[in-house]
Amino acid sequence: MALNSSIFSYFCFNFADYFIKNNKTVAFKEYKNLDYAAVADEVLNFWKENQIFEQSISTREGNPTFTFFEGPPSANGTPGIHHVMARTIKDIFCRYQTLKGKQVKRKGGWDTHGLPVELQVEKELGITKEDIGRSISVEEYNQKCRETVMKFTDQWNDLTQKMGYWVDLENPYVTYQTPYIESVWNLLKRLYDKGLLYKGYTIQPYSPAAGTGLSSHELNQPGCYRDVKDTSLTAQFEAIHTDKSAFLFEKSSGAPVYLLAWTTTPWTLPSNSALTAGKNIDYVLVKTFNPYTYLPVHVVLAKDLVKNYFQAAAENGDFDAYVAAEKKPNAIPYQLVSTFKGADIAGIEYQQLMPYVQPASPAFRVILGDFVTTEDGTGIVHTAPTFGADDFRVAQQNNIPAIFVQDENGKDVPLVNRQGCFVQEVTDYALEPVKEAYLTEEEKEAAKIKQGRDKYLSVDERIAIQLKTENKAFNVQKFDHPYPHCWRTDKPVLYYPLDSWFIKTTAVKDKLIELNNTINWKPESTGTGRFGNWLENLVDWNLSRSRYWGTPLPIWRTEDGSEELCFGSVEDLVQALNQAINSGKLSPDQQKGNAAFIAAAQAGEADLHRPYVDNIYVLSTLGVVMAREADLIDVWFDSGAMPFAQWHYPFENQEIFKQSYPADFISEGVDQTRGWFFTLHAISTMVEESVAFKNVVSTGLVLDKNGNKMSKRLGNAIDPFDTLSKYGADPTRWYMITNAQPWDNLKFDLAGITEVRNKFFGTLTNTYNFFALYANLDGFTPNELGVDLTNLTELDRWVLSKLSSLVAEVDEAYATYEPTRAGRAVQDFVCDHLSNWYVRLSRRRFWNPEDTNQGISADKAAAYQTLHTCLTTVAQLMSPIAPFYGDWLYKNLTGATSVHLTDFVKVNPAWQNADLEASMDMAQRICSLVHSIRKVHKLKVRQPLAQVLVPVLQESVREQIRQVEDLIKSEVNVKLVNSLNDASGVLSKKVKPNFKALGPKFGKDMKAVAEVITGMSSDDLANIESTGSATLQGFEIALADIEIVTEDMPGYLTASEGGLTIALDNTLTPELVQEGMAREFVNRIQNLRKESGFDVVDKITIIVEQGPSAWMESIQIFGAYIQQEVQALSITISPALAGSKSELVMDDATLFAQIQVIN
Repeated sequence: MALNSSIFSYFCFNFADYFIKNNKTVAFKEYKNLDYAAVADEVLNFWKENQIFEQSISTREGNPTFTFFEGPPSANGTPGIHHVMARTIKDIFCRYQTLKGKQVKRKGGWDTHGLPVELQVEKELGITKEDIGRSISVEEYNQKCRETVMKFTDQWNDLTQKMGYWVDLENPYVTYQTPYIESVWNLLKRLYDKGLLYKGYTIQPYSPAAGTGLSSHELNQPGCYRDVKDTSLTAQFEAIHTDKSAFLFEKSSGAPVYLLAWTTTPWTLPSNSALTAGKNIDYVLVKTFNPYTYLPVHVVLAKDLVKNYFQAAAENGDFDAYVAAEKKPNAIPYQLVSTFKGADIAGIEYQQLMPYVQPASPAFRVILGDFVTTEDGTGIVHTAPTFGADDFRVAQQNNIPAIFVQDENGKDVPLVNRQGCFVQEVTDYALEPVKEAYLTEEEKEAAKIKQGRDKYLSVDERIAIQLKTENKAFNVQKFDHPYPHCWRTDKPVLYYPLDSWFIKTTAVKDKLIELNNTINWKPESTGTGRFGNWLENLVDWNLSRSRYWGTPLPIWRTEDGSEELCFGSVEDLVQALNQAINSGKLSPDQQKGNAAFIAAAQAGEADLHRPYVDNIYVLSTLGVVMAREADLIDVWFDSGAMPFAQWHYPFENQEIFKQSYPADFISEGVDQTRGWFFTLHAISTMVEESVAFKNVVSTGLVLDKNGNKMSKRLGNAIDPFDTLSKYGADPTRWYMITNAQPWDNLKFDLAGITEVRNKFFGTLTNTYNFFALYANLDGFTPNELGVDLTNLTELDRWVLSKLSSLVAEVDEAYATYEPTRAGRAVQDFVCDHLSNWYVRLSRRRFWNPEDTNQGISADKAAAYQTLHTCLTTVAQLMSPIAPFYGDWLYKNLTGATSVHLTDFVKVNPAWQNADLEASMDMAQRICSLVHSIRKVHKLKVRQPLAQVLVPVLQESVREQIRQVEDLIKSEVNVKLVNSLNDASGVLSKKVKPNFKALGPKFGKDMKAVAEVITGMSSDDLANIESTGSATLQGFEIALADIEIVTEDMPGYLTASEGGLTIALDNTLTPELVQEGMAREFVNRIQNLRKESGFDVVDKITIIVEQGPSAWMESIQIFGAYIQQEVQALSITISPALAGSKSELVMDDATLFAQIQVIN
């Protein structure tokens, strides 16, 4: 049992009085009802006043460095409880490396560009992207973004400090500042010079809600693919009778033939210009009926997929009966007319399905593609080149045109505009959004009224209805499937043709994979699995963004695209602007824009954002005026550039950059695997051919206690400020780290913090208070030289050995980025070993305050020094996880400035004693089993018992037990610990198979092995118990493969666990009963002392009123023992007590007594 807080309350109260009365000096502060949030506030103020964070860096000047990169948060949103988890992980290893003597500079940062900011500003202003440049200028809009992005900086800084996260907030990098952007431009120029930047026209993920294209890593953020229920449609494309298709019409006897193609995006059907088949896929011509018009049809689809459209029982059914039936049966008759390969139908032409817009050149024919499968659909793919990457590629390969219209500038554009709506030319659905999710509820209500329906029908649903009535739909149903959504707007994306700038990441794919294999990923599976697979399937990085607030692409191009320049510095750009002005080829407005930018640059006030960089012009090498490409760059490139841009490298701080690159450690959520982790890795690989980071911890999600994602909407979000204020930063951090591995999802439960606070922090605080109270009473002063091994008891040596093992384990856990293992090891040591074992079993050594004038005995000094050493070491080991409390505890124990300015404790080989640890472990296991027997059989712990039998075969184990025999007797209140040779037959044992172990080990042989185990002899069992394993009938059977069941003997109670068996003698002799009664009497007197408010040092006399003879006899026989235990100078029995007397309630009697303090 760990030290109890109620006992400490009593001690604190009475010792406080004692010190006041006796003018004692308190060397170690004592506390009652410690408020952990108040501790954090107190220590935080001390850190600020004394610049402890700054000292932790300056005092390590000249030492080896440890570099941490901070993944920049965006301050336009408030921090959540998950940020406490993420920042705790970051903080732990920086503090640990500081303790290890490293200089750990860590620069804070702010991610200030991109969609999160823009969408918030648009919401605040009540505008959309289309309003920018119209109702609000780009300059005004970007200024609003600049103001909004740092809106919650104070809250972030406040959380950072209150949770104890050390990071440089005074000099953060800010991604919108000109020096940062200039470094980003420099990186882009280096990529451009290597031929890794190019412009291409391809199908890309596009977010109509955000108004910009997205990169593949943005689309692969967790949660972007969501299960949706869409209308799926299998369309009938009517084949044209030509020489190529003649064989089909011959088989259909001249009846119309239809090619079936399936789609989950019916809105793309107006843009269809081809059908794609698989060259070697088997297709069939099927004679049947259209299920909606009931007209006879001949349809073509893959042979393997016929079963998905027709019921086998209806094959070769009665066609005439179907025609005649007034109510058509569900099972439509069909007949397989002909089989052929996909190559046979290549080139077959068909009628345009939805002829709203005509192509510029011949289209509408069957082509072949390598991406066609028979996993679903019909084995024929509806191909719309403007809305699918595979469609675009295969159409280009076969000279199939896309379906375009021309915009007001004469440029070809798809049938769906960038707002996600059909163009005017798609007359039946003009200007309607192709996805229902793009509409608000109010807009859907208005559309429903316009449709004249009781329920709003989406474009897909109405296209399905239209095609059904036109005999162009063969199957329509709802289909559940995952569909990509924008990571910031939560709206569906479209695959859309875009002019975009790309980074040719595929060109360095092998190098990316090679370098990734050198990174230490925690967990490893993220690096080899999620991240590794991402690299294996890499596509080029879509860099372009069609937005306003972000880093502009530093590329200027001629109007015809024949010449271009990329700029990597403001200086080079200004030089080019001057040349353009001096050339005389610029218009007055162009010259004005150039002049304004040059003046700003010379004043050190150049703004590299839009619109300023849009209003400047340079000349090509042939003297042609060039304007900047309108795109911004992917905001993830901003954050991935931070190793360079945070230092304005290469323009400044070259030496600092060299010292801090690559990072030794980074950490962010697992969602950054294809975000920040990737962009860091990609940029560093392409620019420096180096990793950006050597070690990375990817953290899991912080969910609510039921495993659901937290959100304010659901009402299950936890306020981090309230949590820290109520529970304190240290218990919160400790709970988060020890509850689950950082990379596992954490089910966050406030009750868990309470448990950690009470169990771990409460136990540790009580242990400190125990030490402080007695150390103050005796005037103990810690030995600066540490523990003197001369006067240590076995218990001292054991706990110091355990402490040494703990130091090694915690050091190794921190060094390998395993904070959960470190925290749990410290927690187990404090609760199970230090408090519940060492202090509890050593308490008599701290009892009876000594006369400080005569000095403290060597044994008591050893106990104090040992406990002090354990506590100071624990304070340091826990400080990376619990920085406030660890510092508080260390300062209380040592008076040092801060634990965070100390060096990590080293393992002391002189303390290590594996044999003693094994012996004490055996003692703890034996005592645990005895306690369990007492509890199950309701045997009072104060009732002494005669003996505990411990049957063992190995002499080494018997020796272990002999070393701790006295301790066991004291702990479990028995007179004798008897180590038996199990072969004596004192205990009856049975053995049975441990099927949980046998299955994985023996597989198909498990049953045979189980039979061998069941038939084992007592000699076989003894052999396995003594040696650990034995070969029986050809099988190697280990101790873990069997379960040993011990039967109780008469007069004994048995228990077994982990291969250890004990038998407790429960026979009570009169002498044992009397001693048990004496112990109960001691307990009641101790309680009476406490209730009476006596000091622990007060000596007393006891008078007991004559009572039951058994009790009187026990008190007389064990009088000396009772006096020693309760600090009584005398104990007498009186026939009757005069005056007030106290009741001592026992199980079988009530005694009366008087106690009095003797001064």
